[in-house]
Amino acid sequence: MANSKLANLHLSYNSIESNGAQVLFEALKTNSTLTTLDLSENWIEDDGAVALSEALKTNSTLTTLYLSSSSIGERGAQALAEALKINSTLTFLDLCDNSTGDIGAQALSEVFKINSTLMTLNLCSNSIGDNGTHALAEALKTNSTLATLDLNSNSIGDNGTQALAEALKNNSTLITLYLSYNSIGDNGAQALSEVFKINSTLTTLNLHGNSIGDNGAQALGEALKTNSTLTTLNLHGNSIGDNGTQALAEALKVNSTLATLDLSSNSIGDNGTQALAETLKINSTLATLDLSSSSIGDNGTQALAEALKNNSTLITLYLSYNSIGDNGAQALSEVFKINSTLTTLNLSSNSIGDNGAQALAEALKTNSTLITLYLSSNSIGDNGAQALAKALKTNSTLQLNPRDWSA
Repeated sequence: MANSKLANLHLSYNSIESNGAQVLFEALKTNSTLTTLDLSENWIEDDGAVALSEALKTNSTLTTLYLSSSSIGERGAQALAEALKINSTLTFLDLCDNSTGDIGAQALSEVFKINSTLMTLNLCSNSIGDNGTHALAEALKTNSTLATLDLNSNSIGDNGTQALAEALKNNSTLITLYLSYNSIGDNGAQALSEVFKINSTLTTLNLHGNSIGDNGAQALGEALKTNSTLTTLNLHGNSIGDNGTQALAEALKVNSTLATLDLSSNSIGDNGTQALAETLKINSTLATLDLSSSSIGDNGTQALAEALKNNSTLITLYLSYNSIGDNGAQALSEVFKINSTLTTLNLSSNSIGDNGAQALAEALKTNSTLITLYLSSNSIGDNGAQALAKALKTNSTLQLNPRDWSA
């Protein structure tokens, strides 16, 4: 690789197999310009990963390496781990959607004890269970450089989560932790909640698609009352009902740092929504709230609308895939006449008809802050569409596609 200028090479979604990859990796041993290499969605396999590991032992310029969906297994992960004990330049490694398993995770955990440059590691979809997670957690207790760890879509249960939680009580560098689509229940969530009472660096936690339930949500709610660093919390699809939502709502009355909360695809209902509405009257930091697919009807929407008349911080509100009808839309239309901060509102896939659309259109004639309004997959006919079109003649801020007005 004699080129003296090439810094970024993207070869993803090709048909490169281990033999071709080995030739490329041989060139990396002497190349001194390449900083980013993307080989995602190829057939690197273990033999290719072994060849790459040899190159990483001598290469001193590569900082970013994408190897997702590359058919790398335990042997390849072990070889890469050995190389990373020596390499001092790589800061970003993406191994998502491979087959490293617990053995590969254990090998990579040894890297954290030695390597002082790797800042981002993506191990999503790698069949990592509690054993591999325990090893990673143990290494995190002493590691002082890793800032982002992605463990989405693995087989991590409460035991593995508890191990991570213990590690995070001592770790002071990890900022972002992704744990979506694992097997974390309320015990795992309770363990993580204890972390928030102590840890002062974690800002983003993704628990999307687990089973923490009301008990887990209540534990997290208690922790949020005292935590002052978490800014983003994703609890999408976690079997959270009214009780869990109410606990989170109470916490947000005193929490002053959380800016993004995703509660979509839970069973919040109107009671939970009303609790959140009361919070929005007080909370001054939440900027994005996702309540899509949360069994919210007109009553819950009316409560939210009343709250938004007073709230001055919420910028984005997602209410798609609920049961909001014309009454809910009419209540929200009153918000547009007063609220001056909401810029994005998603009402797609509800039951809004012409009356609701006409109410929204009337409010849009004077509103000057809403930029994006989603109304696709409702029951809006010609009358509603005409009202919206008329509103757009005077409204100069809204970006609304006519194709999004009805199903």
